[in-house]
Amino acid sequence: MKVNGPSNPPAGRRNVIITCAVTGSIHTPTMSPHLPVTAEEIAEASIGAAEAGAAIIHLHARDPETGAPSADPDHFRAFLPAIAQKTDAVVNISTGGSSVMSLETRLAPARALKPEMCSLNMGSMNFGTFPMLDKYASWKHNWEPALLEATRRTVFQNTFEDIETILEDVGDRGGARFEFECYDVGQIETLGFYLKRGLVKPPVYVQFVLGVLGGAGAHPDTLVHMKATADRVLGDAYDFSVLAAGGKQISMATMGAIMGGNVRVGLEDNLTIAPGELAKSNAEQVGKIRRIIEELGLGVATPAEARQRLALKGAHAVEF
Repeated sequence: MKVNGPSNPPAGRRNVIITCAVTGSIHTPTMSPHLPVTAEEIAEASIGAAEAGAAIIHLHARDPETGAPSADPDHFRAFLPAIAQKTDAVVNISTGGSSVMSLETRLAPARALKPEMCSLNMGSMNFGTFPMLDKYASWKHNWEPALLEATRRTVFQNTFEDIETILEDVGDRGGARFEFECYDVGQIETLGFYLKRGLVKPPVYVQFVLGVLGGAGAHPDTLVHMKATADRVLGDAYDFSVLAAGGKQISMATMGAIMGGNVRVGLEDNLTIAPGELAKSNAEQVGKIRRIIEELGLGVATPAEARQRLALKGAHAVEF
């Protein structure tokens, strides 16, 4: 059943921003027939997620022929207008791309399209997806196992200089605000460093990323520690969201909402809707977390509210 539009809670109750990351660069076509690959599929998935209650759509692109991760601005241009035409959701373009892409490649879409939001990983890290090699006996495309294996020997690189380049080029020049992705407490400290220097300005939107091999684990005590670190380092300058890679997606997001935060779901982060059951769509995951949020007595933020809370420039100021 399609759930249409975010809800408004009674006066005094809090609204939760739902972000949906619809395809990403981690999972591959072999892993799920429901993973959006073509422009039409990514647009349809994004529109469905927005209709189900997502205020923000976090986007990567893929080569429509092979499903391989792509940072070609033309691949983004193939689906962004349809999303903008049929929803008022905030478009958030990744600057992460994949760990095998150079910084210049990763930044090309954001530089060209000037979205309202972009993601920004707050540091270099081992980002291991190679354990997924053990789950599949055969592959639809040769690039799939090759990309997974590459994460055993490569590092996702965002040096201090890289972070400063993104803040300047995409933020100061492009007008984007950021989803600051923090995979461990040290990255929260780095974010605090730039906040004190004035290169990052409030309101700061922090995404606590849990469950990626090489980063913080998806455990309740880890989230509590990351939240306490952010409280100490960022004070009242920030709002936060929670995502967990894999099967703990919904439980950790629920905990984040209970702790006063926002949530992120989507097939980029987790391919299932229940243990052993593939999600048939991004909208299915959005619908599930929305129902939980509303059962907790909370509301779901509209795109307009998300824009106001995060001080975004507005959909009229993008270039797509």
